[in-house]
Amino acid sequence: MNSFDTVILGALTQLQLPPQVNYAIGVIADFYTFKGYLLIPLLWWIWFQPHERRGWRREIVLATLASGLIALAVGRLLARMLPYRERPLFTPGLNLHFASSPVQLAGLMHWSSFPSDHAMLWTAVAMGIFLVWRGIGILAFLSVAAFVCFPRAYLGYHYPTDLLAGALIGIVITWIMTRRAVRRRTVKPFMRYVMRYPGPVAAVGFLLCFELVTQFDDLLRLAHSVLHTAT
Repeated sequence: MNSFDTVILGALTQLQLPPQVNYAIGVIADFYTFKGYLLIPLLWWIWFQPHERRGWRREIVLATLASGLIALAVGRLLARMLPYRERPLFTPGLNLHFASSPVQLAGLMHWSSFPSDHAMLWTAVAMGIFLVWRGIGILAFLSVAAFVCFPRAYLGYHYPTDLLAGALIGIVITWIMTRRAVRRRTVKPFMRYVMRYPGPVAAVGFLLCFELVTQFDDLLRLAHSVLHTAT
């Protein structure tokens, strides 16, 4: 572990917060309510809000949703392809005592800590909001820091560098996807279907946003169950 991670995690584990606060942080880390439910509605707000640049804003929203999907996929792909990094919570050699229980979180044991797909996904979404609304976008980034990144470092799910790397990759993905040249090839063709079939597109958009909020957890568990049964 590098010195940056050592200093940050050491400071977090020395906070000595009351049990009620530790429990609240655990709830925040694990509940979807404190992740996408705070950010995804802002994208819908941008989509429906009357504005002289409404077309451009809608393109940014679509590009942001695509960025979220890409960020989530890239994060999980990197976690499998890069050298395995054990999570702080499961590393006794660190001699750090986290507020979370390794027994309760055993499902994370074989999933590499680097990079954080949570940080990657939600900073990608926050970046899209920032491009449209600077002030609200800053609040979106602060929300990701407070409700996604801090709890996951405090509870030992991730090293700080896991979260910073994920956040940086998420921001870069959205920045690339929202460039005019990229939008012309990816988003603009899809806008024709939005105008022609608003009902079906809205239904698909809702389902997509729901799956982003849950990070496709239910579908992945279903696929795992089917594969396990088949074998």
